[in-house]
Amino acid sequence: MIVRTPLIAGNWKMNLTLTDSVSLIKSIAEAIQELTNVDVLVTPPYTSLSVVKETIGDARIALGAQNMHWESKGAFTGEISGLMLVEAGCTHVILGHSERRSLFQETNEMVNKKVKAALEQGLIPIVCIGETLEEREGHQTFDVIQDQLNGSLAHFLVESIIPRTTILAYEPVWAIGTGKTATPEQAQDVHQYIRHWVEGHFGKDTADHLRILYGGSVKPDNAGELMSMPDIDGALVGGASLRPEQFIPIIRF
Repeated sequence: MIVRTPLIAGNWKMNLTLTDSVSLIKSIAEAIQELTNVDVLVTPPYTSLSVVKETIGDARIALGAQNMHWESKGAFTGEISGLMLVEAGCTHVILGHSERRSLFQETNEMVNKKVKAALEQGLIPIVCIGETLEEREGHQTFDVIQDQLNGSLAHFLVESIIPRTTILAYEPVWAIGTGKTATPEQAQDVHQYIRHWVEGHFGKDTADHLRILYGGSVKPDNAGELMSMPDIDGALVGGASLRPEQFIPIIRF
């Protein structure tokens, strides 16, 4: 039986000062010293990456970024390249988050280019997918998920291979920052669909190893139930990741 180590990732979004970032990392590092059966990742704003990396030190906390451009350099004012993220100490990068798709009009094609660039530059992509409330109520969830997978992972489909380290994150848009959460059964249904999609395109062995996270108003009181589902391999946590009294219990689910 394949055992996938759960990953609890904190997406800080546009929050926390440098001082607050240091304080949060110290609290997390102290709390997880003896934990060996869960991986922890934080994704601060760009301005905090270096100080967070320094504060992490030898703690078992991975560092990621919230986005990147697909080019390694050039006249792209306000953008950050994967090479810059690697230099800052990042090992992971979130791509295709629903807020990037909705607020900044990122398309599946753009996400696919970023995923390809991330791998070329040595970063592990966390590729986000998820449907809106209108799409769910219109019974379009699986059509939307399939379309996003086909488009955002097009490079892998062409090559007929996807690295097992790639991480997928199902984030129902209607549950992000709303206080609403998909029931464990609803989340499991979509996670199972995603894993079957991976198996259909890249084989059972890859599907068995690849981690799929759930994101959408994850809190200490629902984390354990969500993580008990067979195809949910961790969580991409938003608001609750900013407060140690909430994020640490989720890590300890």
